[in-house]
Amino acid sequence: MKYFWVKATVLVALVVTLASVPAEKPPFITLSSTTSIENSGLLDYLIPRFRDRSGIDVRVVSVGTGRALKLGETGDTDLILVHHRPSEEAFISKGYGVKRREVMYNDFIIAGPRGDPLNIRKEGSVERVLTLIYEHKMPFVSRGDESGTHKKEMELWALLDVDVQQYSGRWYHETGAGMGTTLNIANGMGAYVLADRGTWLSFKNRNGLALLFENDPLLHNQYSIIEINPERHPHTKSKEAARFTDWLASSEGQQMIASFTLNGQQLFFPNALPQ
Repeated sequence: MKYFWVKATVLVALVVTLASVPAEKPPFITLSSTTSIENSGLLDYLIPRFRDRSGIDVRVVSVGTGRALKLGETGDTDLILVHHRPSEEAFISKGYGVKRREVMYNDFIIAGPRGDPLNIRKEGSVERVLTLIYEHKMPFVSRGDESGTHKKEMELWALLDVDVQQYSGRWYHETGAGMGTTLNIANGMGAYVLADRGTWLSFKNRNGLALLFENDPLLHNQYSIIEINPERHPHTKSKEAARFTDWLASSEGQQMIASFTLNGQQLFFPNALPQ
């Protein structure tokens, strides 16, 4: 009887000891991604599948492209998913990142008041659209936050040799905020605005806003993923980050990107090249 009492006591002590040991947390990586991707819901769709396949979780920091690149420079993220090629190539050339992989694309659109006072629906180029907005000094709302969308907008104004900064606060308005907030402000002001298609399709507070111009080659919107250089920042989880990059560019990852829709519309188009 004494033997069984001792055995039971040992068993209880073992159970208590095991219960007191904290469960090992699964590994995770930090991904700094554009607000346009995060707002669309795409990452919520992709990450659970990757976690099931790899056992690695992905924690998303949703910021504009400019901020994501800064986080990469300081080593405060493991990889970035952004959409401004010149900035990405500069990031790589400075030694902050490795393995830039193009993984998907969509495009930018120009939205504005449903009445479309400039009748930009009938214009044949984005240059002509912006020229009309500039010439008539129509209200235009910009993100003004160094995001990929803002950088694209600045490139388009530069094509016209227009310095919009000198009109800031007059007909040209900068929000310093994300795409959703910027669209809300444009809606309230009855202004024109450049937006990525993914956010536009997921934006619900349109009211007086309508998609007025699209399908110009200059509005192509390429997304790329870049791993942070472990030689610059040894503490980053380079192996786990590489697994996410490889999965996103794999046939499964690319098929999932293609299958992600909102109200029956495809938001992103996969275009990763095999390596």
